[in-house]
Amino acid sequence: MNLDSLTQSNGEWLRGSGPEADIVISSRIRLARNLSSFPFSSRASTHQKAEIEQMLKDRLVKLEAESRLDYLPLPALTALDRQLLVERQLISRELANADGPRGVAVANQETVSVMVNEEDHLRLQAMRSGFALDEAWTDIDRLDDLLEERINYAFSEEFGYLTACPTNVGTGMRSSVMLHLPALVLTKQIEKVFRALQKINLAVRGLYGEGSRASGDFYQISNQVTLGKSEATILTEIREVIPQIISYERQARSTLTRESRQALHDRVNRAIGTLRSATMMTSEETMDLLSSVRLGVNMGLLEDTISIPTVNELFLQTQPAHLQKLMGASLDGEERNSARARYLRNRLREAGPNLN
Repeated sequence: MNLDSLTQSNGEWLRGSGPEADIVISSRIRLARNLSSFPFSSRASTHQKAEIEQMLKDRLVKLEAESRLDYLPLPALTALDRQLLVERQLISRELANADGPRGVAVANQETVSVMVNEEDHLRLQAMRSGFALDEAWTDIDRLDDLLEERINYAFSEEFGYLTACPTNVGTGMRSSVMLHLPALVLTKQIEKVFRALQKINLAVRGLYGEGSRASGDFYQISNQVTLGKSEATILTEIREVIPQIISYERQARSTLTRESRQALHDRVNRAIGTLRSATMMTSEETMDLLSSVRLGVNMGLLEDTISIPTVNELFLQTQPAHLQKLMGASLDGEERNSARARYLRNRLREAGPNLN
């Protein structure tokens, strides 16, 4: 896999298509699995981790899956390339920053990735654009079955799949949906939604998972409990609550249109104006401004000819690693802020005549 070529596409999670794609960015299902004959990654020696990696790599690249998996050994990659994979949601920050033998197998369309030697020996992930949990589950279930035919998982008849963290024991499954909720933020209803989700044991995290902030009004909603619940139950819990949140966001957008249309229109136009004229731009500021632009496009408030796929692309390509790849150079913070502003001006100029 040519990592440089990844900067020319959005990948699956920001493709901007699929059901409810104006609000639901992507759907993801992750399975935690471990090999029965080795200690968990936190207890494994470097030699054991190397054995685990070699065994899993051999099986992953030979897997007769619908999409061929390319294996990337992470110690052989630069820090910039590892960060690129994090920004594309293909690996975790923890795996990127860890030491020792580890890697990731990635399908060509980036709908599937498999992390090796993260917190667990295996972290299988399937991702689909939009609200498409069932399709993601079909992908991951098929991959899991193929792997289980070739390796022995750590499994207990009493508890289910055994994992390094007790919260993952059972199915080892995390089902999550990434949502763009700017109207709930603007109407100050987002905390009320969070409290309701916590009461039913659903977690709310930022753009890059646990411990990350909600840049650009992106929020991940996922299950917290796996023990004692079947995969079907976990999927149903998420599948039933997401339409309610979508409905709340749509109501909030209607409220803004009805009660604060002029202020909202001003906010959206100020955002696009700043993006096409600033000479310095941080990553965080870019995410917040693009969030307003994305809302404006979806609500028909922008006469400028810019599409949602273009906005989604800018979310990704202005992230630090993607930006440096596009610039072809390693940049410090101030250089990145300058290059980011220049890149945004150029891209928005290309997007349409009204954006000059």
